[in-house]
Amino acid sequence: MPITEILEQNVELYGNETALVEINPEITERRRVTWREFELVEPANTSYYRREISWSVFNEKANRFANLLLSWGVRKEDKVAILLTNCLEWLPIYFGILKTGAIAVPLNFRYTADEIAYCLDKADVDILVFGPEFIGRMEDIVEQLPEELALIFFGVEVCPSFAESYIELTADCSSSSPDITLTDDDLAAIYFSSGTTGFPKAILHKHQSLMHSCQVEQAHHGQSHEDVFLCIPPLYHTGAKMHWFGSFLVGGCGVLLKGTSPEYIFDAVSKEKCTIVWLLVPWAQDILVALENGDVKLEDYPNLSQWRLMHIGAQPVPQSLIHRWLEVFPHHEYDTNYGLSEAIGPGCVHLGIENVHKVGAIGVPGFGWETKIVDEAGNTITDTSVGELCVRGPAVMECYYKDDVATAETIKDGWLFTGDMAMQDDEGFIYLVDRKKDVIISGGENIYPVQIEDFLAAHPDIKDSAVIGVQDTRLGEIAAAIIELKPGREVSEDDINEYCLGLPRYKRPRLVIFAPVPRNATGKIEKPLLRTMYGAENVVAAQSLS
Repeated sequence: MPITEILEQNVELYGNETALVEINPEITERRRVTWREFELVEPANTSYYRREISWSVFNEKANRFANLLLSWGVRKEDKVAILLTNCLEWLPIYFGILKTGAIAVPLNFRYTADEIAYCLDKADVDILVFGPEFIGRMEDIVEQLPEELALIFFGVEVCPSFAESYIELTADCSSSSPDITLTDDDLAAIYFSSGTTGFPKAILHKHQSLMHSCQVEQAHHGQSHEDVFLCIPPLYHTGAKMHWFGSFLVGGCGVLLKGTSPEYIFDAVSKEKCTIVWLLVPWAQDILVALENGDVKLEDYPNLSQWRLMHIGAQPVPQSLIHRWLEVFPHHEYDTNYGLSEAIGPGCVHLGIENVHKVGAIGVPGFGWETKIVDEAGNTITDTSVGELCVRGPAVMECYYKDDVATAETIKDGWLFTGDMAMQDDEGFIYLVDRKKDVIISGGENIYPVQIEDFLAAHPDIKDSAVIGVQDTRLGEIAAAIIELKPGREVSEDDINEYCLGLPRYKRPRLVIFAPVPRNATGKIEKPLLRTMYGAENVVAAQSLS
């Protein structure tokens, strides 16, 4: 059944209980935000900005927006985009779109004005809801947008002249559920790929995908109604929202935290009694460094014992990171999830909390999923050789919207070819080796950067690293390591070269560059950016600046 029915179910079972909390530790003054008939004021006993809504209010807000859209003539398969930073209103707006049968199109809030225009055009968006942070970017492109594209501004600030006010438009709309019949086969959402291998593709999913993601997450992590999920990553991405879906399925509370510092995370876990936290690799690294340096002390946060599960996804996870984490938090369950937006985010492969002894693997096929690893000819590999990981299940995308060629290259006989290189051990556990496009071919040898990055992560002075291929006249390509040190550490290139003697000779980096490692909003290393920054022609300059 469509997930909109889960929302109605939560209202019946838990109507007056808290559904969502929004906290922003960087805002300390008391604020008042009014949704006309429902006033939201953070409690006086908090030292920071905090709001919450119940399941009933969540549903009422979704219904008001749905009924507004329907009054504007929105019908099934029309597209309504969301351009908002994480906030309490994000999810009610998203569900309001789904309730009409229209297709929700979440947009990356880091997009430039030109990227926003590109995505609006690519997805054939009919209506865009945007927040105050994007007024300037919208002003830059509003003249080039189609006249028929309706713009709705969400915010308590003065509405810009080229848009209409969400608060005013929805004030008199009915809070009753719209009479729209939805099925699992109805189209539901377009998500844009992260763009780590090129410009974002528009990924089209049915309602079946969304519902399956709820079931996958709950099956993997056993969320109960009492669990409290801390959500830090951006809601526009499949990762954060689909992990929250496991709590949504059982009516559990979700906490939206703005800010990623170790202090903010521990404070939120302690004050909101969070039991499940999904982290990205950089945030987990920052937490461990802060604890190691004494910048953060666990005893300053009295309510951490209920935190039962820490899981990581969105990018390869260094084994050393998890071993260090479990030394500090031995009572934590740990899981890692592999996924991609084409498979509605996390969970098509997962380690499983019972398999912590297999840290380093991404795991086994997730709930309802099948996997295989194939060679260049598409034949299934039955030994431990490296090949391309393929997945099949109920949440494979319908297509790349308006891109038949890319769709045909990616989906073959129901199998989604992920573009990720992997191997499977004799116990059936899958190990991610690298992105197919990131493989470095040096002197005829395939070098997988993730393996080198994982090795470097165990160095006590290295905070983060990225390995890319740069051109070489003799070998074709050589491996270059961009290394970000922990604060206050001093390490030389000779030190790194000596440490890398522990790698097979052909895998050792031939270049070492000390510089920050850029990651996108979902924690993935921005390899295309690094290749542009430190391509063969830029290596000498990069070294001189490091």
